[in-house]
Amino acid sequence: MNPRHVISPFREALIDLDAVRENVAAIARTVAPAGVMAVVKADAYGHGAAQVARAALAGGAARLGVADLDEALALRDAGIDAPVLAWLHDPAARFETAIVHDVDLGVSSLAQLEAMADAAVSAGRVANVHLKLDTGLSRNGIPRVDWDEAVARAAAIEAAGRVHVRGLFSHLANTSPEEDAAQLAAFLDGAAAAERAGLSPELRHLASTAAALRVPEARLDMVRIGIGIYGVPPFGDGTTAADLGLRPVMTLRGRVAAVRRVEPGTGASYGHTWRASRPTTLALVPLGYADGIPRQASGRAEVAIGGARHRIAGRVAMDQFLVDVGETEVAVGDEVVLFGDPAAGAPSADDWGDAADTIGYEIVTRIGQRVPRTHIGGA
Repeated sequence: MNPRHVISPFREALIDLDAVRENVAAIARTVAPAGVMAVVKADAYGHGAAQVARAALAGGAARLGVADLDEALALRDAGIDAPVLAWLHDPAARFETAIVHDVDLGVSSLAQLEAMADAAVSAGRVANVHLKLDTGLSRNGIPRVDWDEAVARAAAIEAAGRVHVRGLFSHLANTSPEEDAAQLAAFLDGAAAAERAGLSPELRHLASTAAALRVPEARLDMVRIGIGIYGVPPFGDGTTAADLGLRPVMTLRGRVAAVRRVEPGTGASYGHTWRASRPTTLALVPLGYADGIPRQASGRAEVAIGGARHRIAGRVAMDQFLVDVGETEVAVGDEVVLFGDPAAGAPSADDWGDAADTIGYEIVTRIGQRVPRTHIGGA
């Protein structure tokens, strides 16, 4: 045995693949007959792309979604042969390898469409593409002024046997019901233009988790489920995972590394932004902003130790932070849960998002690679 091997890490992200499967299955039941694409970009929001992809497929997802080609090809390298769509491309990207590996390609401009058609000729394969129509987010996607030209050109290239337009898609801004409805109407206009041009895409997809759950008319042929897979609510309105029939997938935990008793007036961590107002006990937790713990949550976020919640004392440092546990008996080696399932008494990722003035999405996605992922459950 390597003497430097750590048997029991003092920091760990526990990933419950059974929760992934159950979350996908619950959403699939809600949105049926629309299909489900499971979005596993950014290493499955920090949860482990290949492992989550397999669990999501087991839960009823028919397709996978990622941001870029490297993420898609990593799934292929992991032996996953389910349909996968990649939609955000480097301007210098070459598409031949993706086409050979049967990766569907999102198209956000006429230039990308032409590049994919040329790559299909080089690869000796038809490129499967999804045309992305910008309906109001003003990010990637074909601008509305170019829709007619884009669908006409796509139809011509498809007729030449170089591409197959498998899908049309867009993304809602989730700003208000009225603006969601306006984007849906715009998208349906684009779909009608594609049909007039002679295209017959089998997949129209617009809704991510938020719209999939609350805007039924936006479900169309398929929904793209991202944050819902991971049991983090998408709404920011106090709705919990349990309210949606979902379970948080990631539990971030560490162990108490040191305990010390301090007297009133004692300062803690950089800048002494916290000082003891009474005799109290401080517990040291070996996780910090190098591990993705937001410094903005200093003095605000809570952790669970022994079933009780305690607040961070002072600033989060690069590798560690302190917790004021008061008169609670805490010992070196005790488990500390930063976030997980509130049903088990833990703070949620959304709780940490509130403490850091951000969202639960960012909290789970930013956990660094120094934190080992331990996957449990699954087939």
